[in-house]
Amino acid sequence: MIQRMQSIWLFLAAVAAFLSFKFSFFSGNFIGPDKVKVFKSLTASGNLVLLTLTVAVGVVALVAIFLYKNRKLQMRFTLATLLMSLLTIILYYNQTQLFVEGKYDLTAVVTLLVPIFLVLAARGIYKDQKLIRSLDRLR
Repeated sequence: MIQRMQSIWLFLAAVAAFLSFKFSFFSGNFIGPDKVKVFKSLTASGNLVLLTLTVAVGVVALVAIFLYKNRKLQMRFTLATLLMSLLTIILYYNQTQLFVEGKYDLTAVVTLLVPIFLVLAARGIYKDQKLIRSLDRLR
């Protein structure tokens, strides 16, 4: 069933992950290679590791939508994606330490919404598993 609530949460998590390519997480002055301050915005495409993890989070969240027939595998994918998104946030924070001065952008909320959506999706998958187990007991 593709119209389940966790499918919506997984889709929103994937959209938020892909939006982090466009919207910045942090903006500020960065000391460039020639020792000159340069204004820079930190996005997911600014670092190879962030780029890879963000693409992985978005793609795995989209793949997990179509695993509705295998709820155990869907839950594993969702939890793995949750761990990757938390790692992405940690890497964002580490990248902000390289800036001399700056501020977090309002659009950083987009990146912070990904783990929230994934937790809500995992909760929905768990409720489905619980419902199926209770129906199997009645048979």
